[in-house]
Formats: sequence, C-alpha cells, structure tokens
Amino acid sequence: MITDGNASATGRALDEPRSQESPPVVLSVVIPALNEEDGIADIVRRVQATESSLKDVGVSGLELIVVDDGSRDRTADVVASLPNVRLIRHPVNRGYGAAIKTGFCQARGELLAFLDADGTYPPESLATLCRIALSQNADIVVGSRRSGGESQMPMVRQVGNFMWSSLVTLIGNHRVADPASGMRVLRQSALYQIYPLPDGLNFTPVMSTRSVHEGLRVVEVPISYRERVGRSKLNVIRDGSRFLTTILWTTLEYNPVRILGMIGTGALGIAALLGLVLLALRLQGVTLLGPWGVFGLFSALVLAVAGVSIFSLGSTFNYLVSLFHRKPVKRGLFGKPMFDPPLDRHFGWIGIVVGIGGVLLAVGSLELTLSGWDTAHLWLWLVVSALLVLVGVQLMISWILMRVLEQLSARELRIAEEMRVAPEGGAGS
Repeated sequence: MITDGNASATGRALDEPRSQESPPVVLSVVIPALNEEDGIADIVRRVQATESSLKDVGVSGLELIVVDDGSRDRTADVVASLPNVRLIRHPVNRGYGAAIKTGFCQARGELLAFLDADGTYPPESLATLCRIALSQNADIVVGSRRSGGESQMPMVRQVGNFMWSSLVTLIGNHRVADPASGMRVLRQSALYQIYPLPDGLNFTPVMSTRSVHEGLRVVEVPISYRERVGRSKLNVIRDGSRFLTTILWTTLEYNPVRILGMIGTGALGIAALLGLVLLALRLQGVTLLGPWGVFGLFSALVLAVAGVSIFSLGSTFNYLVSLFHRKPVKRGLFGKPMFDPPLDRHFGWIGIVVGIGGVLLAVGSLELTLSGWDTAHLWLWLVVSALLVLVGVQLMISWILMRVLEQLSARELRIAEEMRVAPEGGAGS
C-alpha cells in the first residue's frame, strides 16, 4: 500500500504531452444511490463537469452510471430526467456494495470509479485519481480522507477509521490510511483478484484487505471530505462490528497465521507469566494453592495448550491457503520469517524434545514418589510433565501435516520440471 502525499508531484509523467499512439481510456463512474432525490442531480452534474479535466490526464471518455438501490423516493425519476447518464434500478434494496457491483457489471470502461451520491466525496478529484492510476500503473487509487486533505469527518467516524486503518495495516503488514474510503478508481482487470466482495457497507474495507493480500499496487491520494447533510446510513455499532468480522475473515483466507499466530503467541505469553509465578511460589516452599492459585494453574495449562494449538493451526492453514491459491506459503507474523529455516520446519524436533522432556519429568517424579517423597511436593512437576507431553504431541502432528501439505503444494511444479527432463539414454540410443 502506497500513500501519495503529493498527488501533483507524483503525477508529473502525465503532465507531459501524451503520445498520439496511446490507446483511448474510458472511465466508468458508478454512483450507488438510496433515497438521494435531493442531492443526486447535483453530484451527477459535478461528475459530468470533470470531462475536460479527465481529458487533460488521458481519459478520453466518461461513462456515468447511477444504480438506484431500491429507493422509495424520487431518486430514479430525477436521474431519468438527466442527460448522458445510465440508470440501473434494483427493485429492492440490496446494499451499497451490491449496487456498486451491479454498476461494474454494466460498465464498459477499463478504468472504474465509484463515489457516494450524497456529495461527501469530491468528483473534482477524479482527474487526479485517474492521473495517478495511469502514470504509476496503479491497480487501485484510493481517495484518502486521512492523508492530509481537508476533512469534516465526525470524531466518532475518525476513531472508527483509525481502528480499521490500524487493523488492516497490522494484519496485512502494509500501511493503509483509509480502508473505508468510498471514492476510488480501479482497473477493470483488478476485479478478478479482489472479488468476491460483500453487498453491504463493508464493501470498501474488504476491498482494501483483499488488495493488500493480493499484492495489488494501491496508491492513496489525499482528498477533501465533507459530512453529508442529514442522517447517515452508517450505523456505527452494527456496521463497525461487521467491518471487524469481515476484515478478520478475509485475512484468514490469505494469511491465517497472521491472526491465529498472534492469538497463539499471546496465549503462550500469558501462560508463561502464570507459570513463572507458580514456579516462584513452589521454590518458596508453597505446596498447597488457594482458590486463586488453582485458577492460575488451570489458566496456565489451558492457555499453554491452546496457544500451541492455535499457533500450529494457523501455520497449517497457511499451507492449505497456499495450496488453494497456488502461491508460495506466507510465513512470519510480521511479514518476514524470524527463523531460517522457518519456525514451522522446527516443529518436528521441538515436539520430540519437549515430549521426551515431559516423559522424563514424569518418570523422575514417579521414582521420587516410590522412594517415599510426599506427593504434595511433586504434583506441580507431574502437571508440567503432562503439559509438555501434550504440547510435544501437538507439535509433531502439526509438523507431519505441514510436510504433507508442502509436498502437495509443490507437486505440480515438480511434475512440470520432471516432464521437461529427458532421460539419459533414450529409446533410440
């Protein structure tokens, strides 16, 4: 994800005269509309007024599509009375994202754009976004409300956008300033990589999440933003929770260990902290635990086993995702593997060592018990030995499963390589 802090500077290449041989570029602008009879005519005229500036940056044609998403007012009638605009109607309300996708299906331009019908996003910035798309060969150009442009976004929306931005940046390992922006220009060819997309208002954050994980070239350009007049259709709690769940689920489709690994690592960290406290108490001669001590022991055991299971599950899922997408396995919680070979390749011997350690600890505790030691002094070591054995078995199983998946993911490549190698001493020799 690339943030363009100075759109005019980065687009100098298109300020130069364009070659006469450059193919014509058509921009299709899709405007989803739901009960926007008061403002739809104004936004249509403002989009149409950008034709001259669009030609200056190499866009030879403008197609304007308004998708009426089941409006109950006169939105469709107003649009039908306007010249040079295509009206597509949904008989019933299907959602913000569904309206945009309907428009994309009908669009003929190689560049696609969408913006809201309420005038919050400036159509006058379309030329800038198209210029960046063409000059930098970007797949998607996002009009960012959080990259320095004048913004009238309410505080509650600013907080929400900061949360989504931080989340997508963290789990995607790419800086994303405004994953929920409703003004973008994208190439028709990028649709195959970012689809499927949801029908609701979470259309844009899922698009941003998919774009990051698909490795598309995305540029964010600062735009001005003004809050709409009247009541917004966005419900902070309902749509906010939907944003969160769809971003997380989308990430799980590409890099499960990014999320599951973080959860597993966090659980292991808490378990280790609780274990150190219990160990310190045992070294101080405490053999009987009170209610909080017993709960702490229970929590440490559950978190330790769950942490290892969740982490290894995430690593295993990455092999399945790689097999499905036919792409190299993504490793590492923070973009690059911290180990060479990667950590999942060490699961086998780590599991064996941990498991053997647990067995030896159990045998030693049993021998001490048979020698007359009080069981009250040994119960903690028996519990730890059980934990080590379970963790060791889990790691070994995960290692075996990942090696099988790794072989399956490389099978097609190996077949292709071996089919190209001629055997020594052919039949005719």
